[in-house]
Amino acid sequence: MARARFAPSPTGPIHIGNIRTALFNYLFVKSGGNYNTMILRIEDTDLQRSSADYEGLIYEELSWLGIEWDEGPNRGGDYKPYRQSERLDIYNKYYNRLIEEGKAYYCFCTPEELERDKKQTACQASSPRYSGRCRALTDAQAQEYLKEGRPATIRFKIDPGRTVVFDDVVKGRIEIDSDTLGGDMVIRKSDGMPTYNFSAVIDDHLMEITHVIRGEDHLSNTPKQILLYDAFKWEIPAFAHAPLILGPDRTKLSKRHGNTYIGQYRQEGYLAEAMLNYLALLSWAPEGERELLNKEEIIEQFKLEKVTRANPVFDIDKLNWINAHYIKEAETARITELAVPYLIKKGLISRQEAEEKREWLELMTAIVQDSLVRVSDITDRVSIFFNDQFTPENEEALQVLKGEGTAGLLEKLKSAIEKAKQVDLEFCSGIFKALQKETGIKGKQLYMPIRVAVTGQCHGPDLVKTFLLLGRERLINRIEHVLNNYV
Repeated sequence: MARARFAPSPTGPIHIGNIRTALFNYLFVKSGGNYNTMILRIEDTDLQRSSADYEGLIYEELSWLGIEWDEGPNRGGDYKPYRQSERLDIYNKYYNRLIEEGKAYYCFCTPEELERDKKQTACQASSPRYSGRCRALTDAQAQEYLKEGRPATIRFKIDPGRTVVFDDVVKGRIEIDSDTLGGDMVIRKSDGMPTYNFSAVIDDHLMEITHVIRGEDHLSNTPKQILLYDAFKWEIPAFAHAPLILGPDRTKLSKRHGNTYIGQYRQEGYLAEAMLNYLALLSWAPEGERELLNKEEIIEQFKLEKVTRANPVFDIDKLNWINAHYIKEAETARITELAVPYLIKKGLISRQEAEEKREWLELMTAIVQDSLVRVSDITDRVSIFFNDQFTPENEEALQVLKGEGTAGLLEKLKSAIEKAKQVDLEFCSGIFKALQKETGIKGKQLYMPIRVAVTGQCHGPDLVKTFLLLGRERLINRIEHVLNNYV
């Protein structure tokens, strides 16, 4: 039975890299069968930056993507509490144990003293490290300083000259010299909160985590955590460090590359299944050539051992291609529902109109659906259905309207619409053939002037459906507008 965890800090909107980590944990758990468990743990020990709003975003974004967890703050479980800020009494027990066993000690060094240590070791051409001056304090001295109210951290002793060795599921065998770890590490800050390396080890052990799957930016933390496992004589979990996601310039993905928070993609109209599919392909590949896979297919094929070591590049063009595919395949009713907020925000329709004209909206969505990359793109595609007083989109369109015979063609079209009993599918399907027969005009010379006259554009959605959507009154108004102003 495997137990994996996703342990984000609620200090900001959740990053693409963190979501990919959550996804890999989820896929690992689900691909192993029903007896595996996914834990969501909130690491909120940064009291100044953590907030309930950001914690809420974590739940919202994971749920949107379909990443489900079995245990967590809002789910319960046998290993609660699942917020680190609620586990301080637990951590105190293990600080005291390390101190009693002579493996940790109180440190009263001031920030100024620590800065001098840092500069001194830099001058000695070694990696910055703590000098260890408080190691020599007796228990009596430490207690006296505590009684005086001196600010104190707790440091864990890291002996020099030790080699920490572990086999990473992704990276392979790794060896780290303890002399590069910066000396005795702080495990409790002066405000009483645990440091990441300490709380992660305590919680992973007590929650019986078997696999720690995270980004390779945590690789430097692993030897420190292993030393803590050894100090407590606890079994060490398997570690798997997925490569970091890079921007197009092959530097770590950041704001300068565009959107880095998962919620921004949701707000722009990317579909959850498209984002999940794309994120799964960052450092992992399915068997064969097919890359468009639903969640169940990805779970079936996913193997943690198949995660690659190479850093993937976040390719927005590929994400857009995948998203366009899923939009095209989606039910029109769903895309319409997702599109309504964008139409309202753009001022094209009101909430009441969206409810009253749902059938019309679905027909409108259907004729542009195949052209959408993001759902938010719909406002540009469908503006032709909302504004009767338009101008031709460019010089090409204007010249089409000024072409020979356009005025006569549009007059005959207007007359046919006015005489029609109904501007329904039957009429809209037959009007072009009727005009061709009556005028002798056919092909591009027939369709292009009509398209520009009723939409202002040289290219666009199917004309029959466009007629059906615009209806009698709008078609007449638009043709009259063109005849009076452009022909």
